[in-house]
Amino acid sequence: MAYQIQTSIIIHSPAQKIWSILTDFKNYPNWNPFIKFIEGNPKVGNKITAKIQPPDSNLMTFMPKVLVFDENKEFVWLGNLLFKGLFDGEHHFKLIDNQDGTTTFIQNENFKGLLVPIFKSQLDKNTRKGFELMNQKLKELAEKL
Repeated sequence: MAYQIQTSIIIHSPAQKIWSILTDFKNYPNWNPFIKFIEGNPKVGNKITAKIQPPDSNLMTFMPKVLVFDENKEFVWLGNLLFKGLFDGEHHFKLIDNQDGTTTFIQNENFKGLLVPIFKSQLDKNTRKGFELMNQKLKELAEKL
């Protein structure tokens, strides 16, 4: 089974500024209410470590593989729970320059695997809320700087 969560927000800031916040992993604990920690070199093919905590959920640690790292545009990783096919998540951060001083930030994740039906309601409620909280905090920080 497959399931997708997608959120977006318009940020009154250039894509370059948002990208610099998004890729400054060491500062995630200071502003990010959803992704509490990221460590590693986000080069395509590399594995990074990410600690994610959706609202009303436990902290989860993943070691996703970086699939796309296109400066000022897109960052994509693929994480697996235990082994491929059980519960896989392809997480996307995308920046679209609206050519008017604003940027649309899109955060989505495509979930696949045997356990997706079991976690679907939690994903739709808690994980979606985590995306929205992160989007809002990213907007606030980018517009303040």
